[in-house]
Amino acid sequence: MRVLVIEDEVELADMLGEGLRAEGMRVDTVYDGAHALEMAARNSYDVLVLDRDLPHVSGDAVCRSLRSVHYPARILMLTAAGALSDLVDGLALGADDYLAKPFAYLELVARLRALARRGPGTAPTILERRGVRLDPVRRLAERDGRLLRLTPKELSVLEVLLAADGGLVSPRTLREEVWDPHLDPATTTVKVTVHQLRRKLGDPPLIETVPGFGYRL
Repeated sequence: MRVLVIEDEVELADMLGEGLRAEGMRVDTVYDGAHALEMAARNSYDVLVLDRDLPHVSGDAVCRSLRSVHYPARILMLTAAGALSDLVDGLALGADDYLAKPFAYLELVARLRALARRGPGTAPTILERRGVRLDPVRRLAERDGRLLRLTPKELSVLEVLLAADGGLVSPRTLREEVWDPHLDPATTTVKVTVHQLRRKLGDPPLIETVPGFGYRL
């Protein structure tokens, strides 16, 4: 996977670059939007880690410019703002995912790998099942027209369940797709997140637990 990290906090950018290289990724690091556009024009990247709050040429402008020329790389946008409106604004510009600072490094790695698995091309289609509708690009979900206030992890779990189209999804699959392949299988994280998602989806219950096998919607 080839990654371009665009972050004006030099220490953070260098730390991310070093860490992602240790994960086996090929990483270039730049500290401003103008240089990012130059690097993108010269190289083919799988994923861009793009800080939204860049000086001079903002992350928004970089994202808008790349999408206007149909640059195929996936874009994960970083920002210090974590409000829902900021998330919507960033994704509306063409970003594929959104992560608010401060963030967990392992979550960033998992999201980058998930984006790379999508590959280049058109945005994923809207996922719908049993009154639940999820827009993978805007990262918004609703049930019967009611907006669901979900955390990023809850949203990702819902996305995996919807993509299975009624099929069983094992805890292992959720660990690998939403968290990290090396997450301890004994952890209760998956179970707790599914419980929280089930509660936020409301009644009648939609997520079925099949003991010994996993979950389905």
